[in-house]
Amino acid sequence: MGFSFKMLILALSMAFFFSCTNEVDKGDVIYKTTSRDKERALLKANKYMLKIENQEIDNYVRRHSWNMASSGSGLRLGIVEKGSGKAIKKGELVRMDYETRLIDGSLVYSSANDGTKSFIVGHGGVESGLEEAVLLMHYGDEANIIIPSHLAFGLLGDQKRIPSHATLIYKVKILIN
Repeated sequence: MGFSFKMLILALSMAFFFSCTNEVDKGDVIYKTTSRDKERALLKANKYMLKIENQEIDNYVRRHSWNMASSGSGLRLGIVEKGSGKAIKKGELVRMDYETRLIDGSLVYSSANDGTKSFIVGHGGVESGLEEAVLLMHYGDEANIIIPSHLAFGLLGDQKRIPSHATLIYKVKILIN
């Protein structure tokens, strides 16, 4: 299912959630909707969108014949080449060469164009899914990482090149410090 269908589902859910009235007229009977009903509807829509996104990710992995592990959060990680360095820990500086693509293959960022990415693990400033992934890696590792939208930039995107609800595909090489 395409991005526009997901946006339609979200828009309908949000319209229901933020509707002006708490009454629904069904002919002779008026049903009262509560904030709990609205929360359930929004939760149901979010679960549906997550299911669709996971199916798109599974299809992407299958098409590319990638061997990937999946975390409980939905992050996918596939080590392409094992590095010779130690395991990465919180508080450490990580530098990486990378490519970031949308699930449709569009290149959005890369170290070739934007420079090496550097960050201190656990201090924010990068997608939570990227931090989760590097904590499963070693210095020198090369990996493919798929970050679902809720672990990336979510509803808003990054306000630059990454749109709303975007699944990100990272190809990274963790540089040895």
